[in-house]
Amino acid sequence: MASSSDSVAVRGFIPPQNDEERRLMRRVEELCRVALHRGIPRYTGFLSDREQVLARAACHRAAFPEPDFRGGYDGAERRVLCLEPPDAWQEEPLAYLQLRALAAAGDNLPGHRDYLGSILGLGLDRACVGDLLPDPQNPAVFYAVVLADKQQLIAAELTSAGRCPVQAVLCERFPDHLLAGPERPLQEATVSSLRADAVLAAMLHTSRARAADYIAAGRVEINHLPLHAPHESVYADDIFTIRGVGRYRLAAIGGKSRKERVFISYFQY
Repeated sequence: MASSSDSVAVRGFIPPQNDEERRLMRRVEELCRVALHRGIPRYTGFLSDREQVLARAACHRAAFPEPDFRGGYDGAERRVLCLEPPDAWQEEPLAYLQLRALAAAGDNLPGHRDYLGSILGLGLDRACVGDLLPDPQNPAVFYAVVLADKQQLIAAELTSAGRCPVQAVLCERFPDHLLAGPERPLQEATVSSLRADAVLAAMLHTSRARAADYIAAGRVEINHLPLHAPHESVYADDIFTIRGVGRYRLAAIGGKSRKERVFISYFQY
């Protein structure tokens, strides 16, 4: 399903695909009703890209005007839906932590997966944690945005990540050099068509046969939904998740070359 904007196809809304997604939409609709009819601000946990699409659709269905999504900085991937009626009392749903590895020089430092696993190991749900960003100025430091009511617990209980002792320190905000989000160099390529296997092969710098193997093995998702066939069409702003490889966003689809190949731009998360 697609619509057209300036002659470039974009992916249309994909309805909920399972009970979990339907429950999310019902929950958001109920939060909208509480916010609208009782004038009480309501907030979700952190939502993935796909969940944000569903939540926005639920807000529109519940006639909630201008839903606000916040992730702690411009360009955040995971964001909280904030339903705040005009003139209502509001609270800040987000808080920030500095995560510092207490390791000797040369030791293996924990990464994103280590920190996330350790935080979830405290008994918290994934929805309690937003983006985790490495500090480009200090390899021993990560920053995390979390739900405000979980900040104190994480700061008190998080003592290790991977095999490394760590310290979690409360902070008021991300430092200035992180506020614009991580730099992601834009890459360009040409593809023979906008089939999933052709675009995936270009982004991974591999063959279409290898890309098709990833798809057949069930290792590829687009916008957090499984990709079932290599011939499926892709659209601008699609997010590819390849298990064990990484995540990519198809940033733009351009015109065609003299050889009828399609120009694309993309970046890796």
